[in-house]
Amino acid sequence: MFQTFDVQANPATGAQRLADLRAHLAQQGLAGFIVPRADLHQGEYVAARDERLQWLTGFTGSAGFCVVLPEAAGVFIDGRYRTQVKGQVDLAQFTPVPWPEVMPGPWIRQHLGAGVLGFDPWLHSAEEIAKLQEALAGSEISLRACANAVDAIWPDQPAAPLGRAFAHPDALAGASSGEKRARLAAALRASGQRAAVITLPDSLCWLLNIRGADVPRNPVLHGLAILHDDGGLALFADAAKFDESTLAHLGPEVALHPLPSFTAALQALQGPVRVDRATAPLAVSTLLAEAGLAVAWGDDPCRLPKACKTEAEVQGMREAHLRDGAAMVEFLCWLDARAPQPGLTEIEAVRALEGYRRSTNALHDISFDTICGAGPNGAIMHYRVTEQSNRLVGQDTLLLVDSGAQYLDGTTDITRTMAIGDPGDYARACYTRVLQGVIAISRARWPKGLAGRDLDPLARAALWMAGQDFNHGTGHGVGAFLSVHEGPQRLSRVSDVPFEVGMILSNEPGYYREGEFGIRLENLIVVQPAPQLQGGDPERTQLMFETLTFAPFDRRLIVTALLSHAEIAWINAYHAEVLVKLEDRLSPTARAWCKAACAPL
Repeated sequence: MFQTFDVQANPATGAQRLADLRAHLAQQGLAGFIVPRADLHQGEYVAARDERLQWLTGFTGSAGFCVVLPEAAGVFIDGRYRTQVKGQVDLAQFTPVPWPEVMPGPWIRQHLGAGVLGFDPWLHSAEEIAKLQEALAGSEISLRACANAVDAIWPDQPAAPLGRAFAHPDALAGASSGEKRARLAAALRASGQRAAVITLPDSLCWLLNIRGADVPRNPVLHGLAILHDDGGLALFADAAKFDESTLAHLGPEVALHPLPSFTAALQALQGPVRVDRATAPLAVSTLLAEAGLAVAWGDDPCRLPKACKTEAEVQGMREAHLRDGAAMVEFLCWLDARAPQPGLTEIEAVRALEGYRRSTNALHDISFDTICGAGPNGAIMHYRVTEQSNRLVGQDTLLLVDSGAQYLDGTTDITRTMAIGDPGDYARACYTRVLQGVIAISRARWPKGLAGRDLDPLARAALWMAGQDFNHGTGHGVGAFLSVHEGPQRLSRVSDVPFEVGMILSNEPGYYREGEFGIRLENLIVVQPAPQLQGGDPERTQLMFETLTFAPFDRRLIVTALLSHAEIAWINAYHAEVLVKLEDRLSPTARAWCKAACAPL
């Protein structure tokens, strides 16, 4: 199976590793060092070689960083990880810091009077370092780019990944690589830019219509690229990742070079060169400046086109979600039969769900390690079950299962929270409010030009009215057989990226009570044009969401008295559609279960 249950976090190693790092820093004349959860590609998902934050601290979350100083070591984590971090790091050595409520600049000034703070310029963006420099201005603290200090003390650091690249069919992509490169090259010429540097793995894979195997759960290739204004592209990656068929797929306008030659190629360019200030490593712009080349700050040219899926990609995602929805229903049917019997564990549930996905004979990988939390483990937002943490799924509790799959035609991500026995009236009321958030986003229509921050409150309104909320965004972007977390689009209080047709997002409000239970419900949705309404303003273009995910919500947890007639109508219509779309894909037992689960409220 894809998922393993080994223990990745070991707080006991933190004290010695922290001491070794501080000793090394002292030898280098550094007062501290920043350890991000990042690689040179600045993506959310990293290979084992780049798990520096986890190796040093024990924290396994997908976002965060540690600032190591002589007398303090702060692990900066966002709202998703505030519970998780406390169980994974040695709290006598590392201090969890709520971020972004507490920013690194003021924290560093508080804990370091003076000195030089080191950082690896390949692991931080220019924007990130500029903000930190600004926050430290006027202090006696300075920043210094240097070799990675964690690498210097990590004796058994894994080697760089060598996953094989493979072609992604143009028919599934909806456009050839040549067409994409020509479109982006024309935009470069129109902006007076001679080239663009591409560092994000999913951007590289999207542009070249290839996929890779360098990062677990994400079919991406590690490499760097320079796109020229004539549509030609220089690709810097290990040649061992490519066979003859993949090289043929790339075509003659794509030249493969060894990764170490990237620096020289960069400095041999003619400017201006487009660099993404928010995602490219600082080292890129530094090297260009040293060569006297003009840097044109601008978004990664692939990010927005990649986010706006073609009709072929959307259709592939629809099919992938129907396949995955049927597997999910088989699992929910199994769970209802298994749960009343003694001995059910979180691991058993994870194995069962992956088994149903495997039975589709189309599973490429899971899209992330399944989050399967019973009772209090459900309140750990990104909980990963291990042999050590594996919990019995007891009676009269909630079970939260957040999972997804990678298929050649699409990426899925779905969360359902189920009643095991009778979890009580309070849990049912909380579940219903979370479901109201899902419904509010699903039913939304809005004027073109609005962004995630404008719609995010809709998912929280019912919870707010009960004095409740959740500490994560309502939704993230999703790739098409790419990363399950994809930018720049988000449903979030901080997202100012306007929604465009074809953008795919998750819709996943939640509610969590530490030590008791967690609730999250998630469907994937895609932005579509909204039809004109009778009596509406003809000059106003509106957008709406189409739901891609189909699987029942747990009717046993829905308090109809809390719902409006429109909300009840939405649930009934959604469940009717689930049944119509999935019943021919289900086993007889699951089909009968689904009919009961989708009965009108």
